[in-house]
Amino acid sequence: MSQSIAVIKGDGIGPEIMDATLRVLDALDCGLEYQFIDAGLTALEKHGTLIPQESLDTIEKLGIALKGPLTTPIGKGFSSINVQLRRHFDLYANVRPAVSFPGTRSRYDDIDMITVRENTEGAYLSDGQEFIDDGNTGISVIKVTREGSERIVRYAFELAKNNGRKKVTAVHKANIIKTSSGLFLDVAREVAKEYPEIEFQEMIVDNACMQLVMNPHQFDVVVTTNLFGDIMSDLCAGLVGGLGLAPGANIGEKAAIFEAVHGSAPDIEGKKLANPCALLLAAAQMLDHLGMNEKGNAIRQGIRDVLERRRDMVTPDMGGTGSTDTFADALVEQVKAK
Repeated sequence: MSQSIAVIKGDGIGPEIMDATLRVLDALDCGLEYQFIDAGLTALEKHGTLIPQESLDTIEKLGIALKGPLTTPIGKGFSSINVQLRRHFDLYANVRPAVSFPGTRSRYDDIDMITVRENTEGAYLSDGQEFIDDGNTGISVIKVTREGSERIVRYAFELAKNNGRKKVTAVHKANIIKTSSGLFLDVAREVAKEYPEIEFQEMIVDNACMQLVMNPHQFDVVVTTNLFGDIMSDLCAGLVGGLGLAPGANIGEKAAIFEAVHGSAPDIEGKKLANPCALLLAAAQMLDHLGMNEKGNAIRQGIRDVLERRRDMVTPDMGGTGSTDTFADALVEQVKAK
């Protein structure tokens, strides 16, 4: 039985890395049917809006989308496309694995952790943001709810339980921000009691960042609020070589969007230098979500094999001499050989 997914190729290098990713998915014979939809600058040019209603309707109907990087115009009154998508579909869980791969320029070679970030509230709400005193004072409201905290912490514990993870660390700033961060921590402690088989740890965010740099191996699953999760997930990406290896899943009750978390890199658009790994790893997350775990693991192992054995086919940012297309060629060959 085939599964239809919405596909947003994206801006800049998006179409190049998406084409590479779809070639690999096709080679795996996943039974996927693609419905291509517009968003970002392409949509703005064609439809006069960054996210056409037709695109939103397609994602809502199918429940699954694979998304390349999108560009939000700066200084023209446009709000972030990614934030809009998360709010529209209530994609409350942002799941960012950080896993070491061979041949990368990183300080560690054996990282395997996941950041689970609350995606819809906290410091990123537009409500309550204003300038007063003739623009001399900026005000921003951090809103955290019990419901939002409970569902994200529970998601993290369920993820740990279902994937054989042993530990969940709740990251907070409750010692200073006693209301919003304090509520999050209180709820995390309550939920943790329901999972006695999983070790629970709580850690203040500044200490957590220091510990990530000094001894990242102590972490397994990290769960935290929106702003802290945004910062920490990029820090974790830095531990394994950068955003070129950083996929992201945005999960809600009725929809899920999987993406490369890096930008659209217009400076290398069309040069075939873009590393497709982040989007490929996001596609692997998508396959896991669809119950095709073996095929998701085949992508991950294929990337590992190509990075180890086919340096001539790997993109320059990974220390190779190849291109986006040669990387895809090598990966297609690898997954077909299994």
